[in-house]
Amino acid sequence: MNSYGEECIQFFLENQLQLFPEAVAETPEEAEEFLEDCMAVVCDTREEALAYLEEGMDVSGMSEEEILEAEEVFTLPSGRYLIVEA
Repeated sequence: MNSYGEECIQFFLENQLQLFPEAVAETPEEAEEFLEDCMAVVCDTREEALAYLEEGMDVSGMSEEEILEAEEVFTLPSGRYLIVEA
C-alpha cells in the first residue's frame, strides 16, 4: 500500500458504494489497484479539492458544499479528499 496510503485505501474500500452500485474491490490490494487504474487524486485541503474539481467538471451553479458532496468525492477522516473519477 504505497501511493495512496492506508487511510485512502481503507476508506475507499469501506465506502465504495457511495460511487458504485456494487463493490469494485474486496481487499485493500484490489482497492489500491482500482484507485491507481482510475488515477484517483488525493487533495490535502478543501481549496485544493475545489480547484481540482472546478477544473475537471462542470460545476456552474453549484455551491462549494454541493461540489464537495459529489459522489466521486470521499472526505477522509484526516480532512483530506480522495477524488475518484470512474
